[in-house]
Amino acid sequence: MDCLRPNLGGRYTAPPSIARRTVFQRFFYALALYLLTPFVLYRLTARGIKYHGYLARWRERFGFFPDPHIDASIWVHAVSLGEVNAAVPLIEALMQRYADSRFVITTVTPTGSERVQRLFGERVFHVYLPYDLTSAVRRFLDRVRPRLAVIMETEIWPNLFMTCQRRGIPIVVANARLSEKSLRGYWPIQPLARRAIRCVSMVAAQSSADYDRLLALGAVPERVATVGNLKFDMVVAPAVHERGRLFRESAGATRPVWIAASTHEGEEMAVLKAHAEVLRRFPDALLVIAPRHPERFKPVVAACHACGFSTRSRSEDGTADPACQCFVADSMGELLDFYAAADVAFVGGSLVPVGGHNLLEPAALARPVIVGPQTFNFAEVTQNLVDAGAVLRVEDGDDLGAAVLGLLSRDAERKRMGEAAYAVIERERGAVARTMALVQQVMLAPPG
Repeated sequence: MDCLRPNLGGRYTAPPSIARRTVFQRFFYALALYLLTPFVLYRLTARGIKYHGYLARWRERFGFFPDPHIDASIWVHAVSLGEVNAAVPLIEALMQRYADSRFVITTVTPTGSERVQRLFGERVFHVYLPYDLTSAVRRFLDRVRPRLAVIMETEIWPNLFMTCQRRGIPIVVANARLSEKSLRGYWPIQPLARRAIRCVSMVAAQSSADYDRLLALGAVPERVATVGNLKFDMVVAPAVHERGRLFRESAGATRPVWIAASTHEGEEMAVLKAHAEVLRRFPDALLVIAPRHPERFKPVVAACHACGFSTRSRSEDGTADPACQCFVADSMGELLDFYAAADVAFVGGSLVPVGGHNLLEPAALARPVIVGPQTFNFAEVTQNLVDAGAVLRVEDGDDLGAAVLGLLSRDAERKRMGEAAYAVIERERGAVARTMALVQQVMLAPPG
């Protein structure tokens, strides 16, 4: 996969009519953000009641935190847990290449924050990214003083991007993806979004479809390259396989195990109904269910009990035992371990219009995967895996039980699908190296 060579010289200058319209739009955008701030705080508090992490360190969300006395940092932003996991190989490569730099990593969610601190600890300075309020953005940049900003996926914040450009801070959008739905979502502020994306020095798109949509949004063609998905470059540590083996050993080594990962409200009951079907054929089968968001942990445990399943959870019981029928993985950062323990993986967010979640983690472990119809967030990756015979798509939750049963009943089919999944991972590796080549070009480019 060849990278397009970016043209990094000079800045984009909008025609006067567009520039005037952008000024007005930015004014109303900023005004709207300030007017909405009380409602944002209310939502933050409401989420904090369910998951206390949202109430902690709330001042950081307005750019208030002690000055870490960092100069010329390399700043990486990864909004949540999934983006942090995808960014790990790139961050490690950046740390190796720019070992003389201090690193700043920002997230938006507490789950992302916890993952950063667990993975990197004191090696990085971590803080929440502030809201896109002009004053908050300035306070943040005044304290971390980056010489490079690496924004994971497609987090386009007009005030942040334009302030970075004015300060001469180059921006690389890494692992960039933009679904058709997200592209339509930018329509009300299209001139402002266009101006923001043109502040970026380089966009490293995941796929050709993402490349086309980024151009439609307004990105400068010479500054967009298709490099592939960083998630293909993930490395599964041997310890993951060992932890998966130990879980199977405690749960009952010979019983069938399937996992429903990253599930959402509206999917969990379909999963439990599917498990009831599985138990009629395999009475000793175990379901591991891992809700996507922490606020779903307790409701899912309650739902398992209400359905009459013998239920244990990670937080209360540590592991499963041979009598356990449902195990709720109510923890963060351990999903790979549970994929390693499973025979079959259903990836959630795909039976409801969320758009699906990362299929590459079970694929990297050579596990056969089942998804629902809603996979627009990972359309190209999903289709590649479907075409390779590594992923089975079901039309709705009513078909899930039969799909799981079919795979649990056919050892050879599971093995074939798992090997096909792993072959796709191996074929598509290399996005980290291609992204690093673009970063180095940006870093070496003369200011302007």
